Amino acid sequence: MILDKIHAYKLKEVAENKGLVSIGSLKERCRDVPEAVKSGKVLKREKRIKFIAEIKKASPSAGIIREDFNYIDIAKEYEAGGASAISVLTDKEFFKGDLKYLSEIKETVRLPVLRKDFIIDPYQIYEARVAGADLVLLIARILTKEKIDAFLTLSQELGMECLVEVHDNDELEKVLETEAAIIGINNRNLDTFETNLETTLQLHHRIPEDKIVVSESGIKTRADVLVLEEAGIDAILIGETLMRSRNISQKIKELFGS
Repeated sequence: MILDKIHAYKLKEVAENKGLVSIGSLKERCRDVPEAVKSGKVLKREKRIKFIAEIKKASPSAGIIREDFNYIDIAKEYEAGGASAISVLTDKEFFKGDLKYLSEIKETVRLPVLRKDFIIDPYQIYEARVAGADLVLLIARILTKEKIDAFLTLSQELGMECLVEVHDNDELEKVLETEAAIIGINNRNLDTFETNLETTLQLHHRIPEDKIVVSESGIKTRADVLVLEEAGIDAILIGETLMRSRNISQKIKELFGS
């Protein structure tokens, strides 16, 4: 399974990074980073559904998604288009991302920025804060409840928030036993990479109203947005649909009916 391959690689990658930059050094550098933006406030739905726009060059299932990858210009276009936050893929091996993309984007926009990666170690959370991240993705599939609790606590101590991602009932049950305030429902099956919006529609009813619910993946059309908006979802995360568009601003208008 691709997720097992990614997890194994991350263990190796984190070990190598610890040899290059100590966790003690990261902790010191965290003190000099500007305070993180409180993302939950901007993702909570008001009159209409919010959206997180994602910057992603490639994926294991789709290959290269965007050749002309000027991530700074894309981030500016997302901000101008009304995004509430920007998600940045920082995994190098499988998604052709980089933590420096996040740092440079954070210096360019005023929006909260999410580090989207496969977080398996506290080291990566310190890395995220040093890079300027306002929140980090935690994937319930690859983490125990105890690790989710620990990572939530550490992120909070560093001033960040977490988007905790689930895909099925078992994962949601585990996350609901934690203090996670922002819960993402991934419509993509991480084993097959197939997407189905029904995943969100089936799971969101079990999530307490005081939580922020984000639907992720497979959102391609105005009709998809309307379905999720009518279901009462707070925010949606859109990546590939925007990254493949030749005119991102026009695509945003098309999706949100502006």
